[in-house]
Amino acid sequence: MGPLKRLRQDLATGKNLEIYVTALIALAVGVLGVFDAVNPKVVGAATLATLALVAVNALGPRHQVADLESRVAELSRQLERSLAGGDFLSKDRESLSGRVGRADDIRFAGVTLSRTVRRYADDLRQALERGASVKVLMIDPVGAAPEEAARRSTVPDQPDVFESRVRSTLYVLRDLRAHDGLEVRLLPLVPAFGLLMLDPGDDDGIVYVELGTHRSPGNDPAFTLSPRRDHAWCRHFGAEFDRLWEVSREVTDADWHPAART
Repeated sequence: MGPLKRLRQDLATGKNLEIYVTALIALAVGVLGVFDAVNPKVVGAATLATLALVAVNALGPRHQVADLESRVAELSRQLERSLAGGDFLSKDRESLSGRVGRADDIRFAGVTLSRTVRRYADDLRQALERGASVKVLMIDPVGAAPEEAARRSTVPDQPDVFESRVRSTLYVLRDLRAHDGLEVRLLPLVPAFGLLMLDPGDDDGIVYVELGTHRSPGNDPAFTLSPRRDHAWCRHFGAEFDRLWEVSREVTDADWHPAART
């Protein structure tokens, strides 16, 4: 925007009038002083008055900045007071049924995932039929992982409960094996948290994190991250999933059909 156009706009809207008045007074005083049209004392007094007006005008933005800083500080204090644990932690899993069926990149990680996989079985089938990639990661029913999971649970002396739950999850997933997009792996350890990741590389994706607990009878606390809002933390949990995936083993036919083992 040119100077003349900006001047017309400011005069029409009444903005910055004090600046233009100050400039006009300064110009008039300067011209009168050059041509000796008025007494030098008058010129000096007018000059001092102009300087005073400039100083007063300069105080306005300073006070505005100070007021803005005060309001921002107060807002920050209010946010800190209002950001209680209940604002981001929840024991109720967010309903993601529709999102699972529409996602192209789906990743599950957890201890047995028995309830999770059953809950989203139809959505996973729908996503796989569209060509989505689905990765499922849970503990290995063979080895020490079920015992470790039991020690953290309310049934510390029954590792067979967790082995049975993993087998149940594999049974549900077995019906989805016909789709090339499904990959299932088994962990030799118990993950510290559960993950449900839907298109984590997209701005509108979701990363749902469920924290592990020790012998807690209720649902585990959880929180939801957005790649657009929580980019760094989404990358963090994505990298965690990749590291867990690397140390896991692929499911074999003996895992899919345990009754056929000799």
